[in-house]
Amino acid sequence: MAVDRPHIGALDGLRGLAVAAVLLFHAGHLRGGFLGVDLFFVLSGFLITGLLLDELGRRGRLDLAAFWGRRARRLLPALTLVVACTLVLTWALGRRDLLATALQDAPWVAAQSLNWHFIGERIGYWNASGTRVFAHLWSIGVEWQFYLLWPLVVALAGRGRAGHRRVALIALAGALVSLVLMIRLGAAVDTTRAYEGTDTRAFSLLLGAAAATAPARSAVARLPRTAVNAACALVTTALAVSWLVTNGEKAPALFQGGMFAHSLGGAVLIALLAHTPDGPVGRALGAAVPRELGRLSYSLYLWHWPAYLLLPRPPTGLGGWAWTAVAVGLSLLAAVVSKVAVEDPVRRRAGWTRGRRGWTALAATGVLVAGLWTAMPRPEPGAGTVDVSRLTQP
Repeated sequence: MAVDRPHIGALDGLRGLAVAAVLLFHAGHLRGGFLGVDLFFVLSGFLITGLLLDELGRRGRLDLAAFWGRRARRLLPALTLVVACTLVLTWALGRRDLLATALQDAPWVAAQSLNWHFIGERIGYWNASGTRVFAHLWSIGVEWQFYLLWPLVVALAGRGRAGHRRVALIALAGALVSLVLMIRLGAAVDTTRAYEGTDTRAFSLLLGAAAATAPARSAVARLPRTAVNAACALVTTALAVSWLVTNGEKAPALFQGGMFAHSLGGAVLIALLAHTPDGPVGRALGAAVPRELGRLSYSLYLWHWPAYLLLPRPPTGLGGWAWTAVAVGLSLLAAVVSKVAVEDPVRRRAGWTRGRRGWTALAATGVLVAGLWTAMPRPEPGAGTVDVSRLTQP
């Protein structure tokens, strides 16, 4: 029978490194840092599938409503806060074109489908993100869509003694189909469809899911401890090198298998760390700074891009790493406040979040945000100007 898995600090630390890579990429200091998003996806697939399979092992069935409720409590409060605050700050501080696109994109953020909005409207991800304060939330949409669909697959395929094997096979088969789609669609001049599509990015989530199954865990368990430690060091080094040498979205072979290889390496590393978290790499990743950064990573990811776009870049004086330090500091501050004041109380079921008071707070928040979006003044078409020097890529 499956048992609850202990919390693994090394995986928090890995998430902390991933969010740091993304922040450096968006600030223009790490051209391959966008691959940190892949690592987020792999971690999500691993952790969510592990929870689902553990519940199936204990109870013989999945309470899908409870699962989706837990996901909503974990993710929606911070997202709602960021959307509301970003709209107000963009109206007060941002260019008019930023406000116009924010108002256009906000309903798609609420529907957890911003990635398909960008794809459908042919909004080029790599060259238009500097005009959209919610551009980074495409990845949250991908994860939500996975959370809606994958538990249904696990609920059907994960029962019985062969359940883990069936889930692993489905995940690996799905990952290969996703790879084929990315190779096919990634050959286009504009790679937005390949980069943001749920189908083309599913291999990262599904490779993580496969790593959470019993066959993968058994394969790792058969390895000598020295081999696990050496493999952890090797794969960690390879991932770090890939972030350093990948030259943005134009990197050769990125959409022809390179991103898949990165995700596969991430899945292998996660499986190894889950088995031996007290090895040298696990201890390094589980140290205080990366671990705490990982625990803050969701809020930090939500807040950093609006902060980057709304914080001015003076023509002289503050710039480069100094500007990055200020932008990251503001993002960290907002993330800490968000986590302490909103995320943690909701996730831990504080008194005001339970029963009738919880539903009242939820309804009031929804009405408030919808009213805010409705009341915002719509800029005239063409209002404002686009500063092309700020077209950074999330």
